[in-house]
Amino acid sequence: MRTAAAARGRYVRRAVAEPGLERDDLLLNGKCVVAAMVAWVLARYLLPPIVSTFAPFTALVALQATVYRSARDCTQYLLAMAAGTTLAATLAATVGIHGWSFGLLTLLGLWAGRARRLGQQGTQVTIVGFFAFSSGQGRIDYVGYLAAAVTIGALCGLGAQLVLAPARHTGHRRQAVAHLCTGMSQRISALADTLDSSEPDGERVRQWHRDWRRLSADCRDIQNSIDAEVENGRLNPRRGAADVNDALARAREVADMGERSLDHLRSMTRAVDHALDTGEIDRLPGSFRPGFSSALRAAAQAIEELGRAERTDIDRLECLIGEAEAALDRVQHEAASAAPQAQTLRGALLTDAGRLLAELRAGQRALAPAS
Repeated sequence: MRTAAAARGRYVRRAVAEPGLERDDLLLNGKCVVAAMVAWVLARYLLPPIVSTFAPFTALVALQATVYRSARDCTQYLLAMAAGTTLAATLAATVGIHGWSFGLLTLLGLWAGRARRLGQQGTQVTIVGFFAFSSGQGRIDYVGYLAAAVTIGALCGLGAQLVLAPARHTGHRRQAVAHLCTGMSQRISALADTLDSSEPDGERVRQWHRDWRRLSADCRDIQNSIDAEVENGRLNPRRGAADVNDALARAREVADMGERSLDHLRSMTRAVDHALDTGEIDRLPGSFRPGFSSALRAAAQAIEELGRAERTDIDRLECLIGEAEAALDRVQHEAASAAPQAQTLRGALLTDAGRLLAELRAGQRALAPAS
């Protein structure tokens, strides 16, 4: 109990101290409370008690994480409500209130609720139909009161969402991408130092292999957060910077590049780890490891440049990738004329490094038109 209370206290302190997910969640909860309360009070004074609960419920439906999602879900719920009440009123007027007609209402409601335009609100066709059929007996006056209650709730929910619209977090997303690329860059540079060492540390190599997996999960989280921020910009009355859409698109490109690059780095690290365990790394030609490490260091700098929170310096990025490619070309040329020792290991490392540099080139091409 104390642990949960302490965690909740830290959560609230973070929400108060700085903008972020905690503050957004806290504000959304506050808006839900106020909007539901206002909707319930208005419906209770203006409408019969039998429909007043629909007002706060609709207010909660209308309050989602983004303005776009609020408008979408609210529209879908209104359509579902209209379909459900129409079905209930039609069946009550034509065949009456019976057990079999209630079953028919359920069947038709479930079928109508599968319409793609209703999204996750499709089940509300049947639920609202139940209320209109059972409590309202399909009467038109009940349907009218129900529609009024839903309208009050929708107006309260959307009003609260627009008055205090969700904050924009473009800068946070770009910083997350920069942090990801910095972490990748530091580990690649450290891997290069390890390969250069006369006695490589196998435990550090295995740790990096675990780090690549963790960073891959971070990539997916960042990609999801960028997509959520793109949605947050739709219909949001809070305007971001003039280049906000371009900045988010660039951040998404870099995050995608990072995820693909991590696949090659995992493969490379596995090869190094296996070579350390078998002693094959000691059979590499003398010039291979220093040359290969130089290519990795240049690639590490290029990744960090790609992930900068500020606009990427395309000219510097071109120089860094070119430097890495030149170093790798030299290693490949030397490997082609060297003795056949550790040929499989050399081929695996060169292939993974070449694929890594190809990803960097793809990232550079994706960012260049917007620079």
